[in-house]
Amino acid sequence: MADAVPAFREPSPLERVFNRVFGALVGLGLAPRDYYLLQVKGRKSGRVYGTPVSLVSLHGVRFLVAPRGRTQWVRNAEASNEIVLKRGSSRRRFRLRALADADKPPVLLAYLERYRRVVQRYFPVPAGSPARAFAEIAARYPVFELLPIDDVATDR
Repeated sequence: MADAVPAFREPSPLERVFNRVFGALVGLGLAPRDYYLLQVKGRKSGRVYGTPVSLVSLHGVRFLVAPRGRTQWVRNAEASNEIVLKRGSSRRRFRLRALADADKPPVLLAYLERYRRVVQRYFPVPAGSPARAFAEIAARYPVFELLPIDDVATDR
């Protein structure tokens, strides 16, 4: 599986429109429970950007996976090391802990199993594969453990 893969996969124009509409719905709280509007400050502009994301839990720990690779939100989050997850009027701040490639396979497996209908196209490993099948591709996918900054959700 040593095929060349871009650092990130750009969304198509249709996907961009869908992400904007879906992000607005998620921000209003009108989406499945594991979806949030990720808000992060731009590393150059300082502007707050939002994108819909889905979380996966494994052994009681919540993770954020970037199935498209090192997207702009990933780069911005790495630069600021802080994000906000918004859903309806609830906002929670988190610090991020990037996982080492060796620690990613079980999280990638759980993520693909949970969201296979939406994200299978980004993974050369099919859903249902053992975790060890993700070891060769783990470097392509940023994975972050979410570390709450404040224990209480804020309503704004």
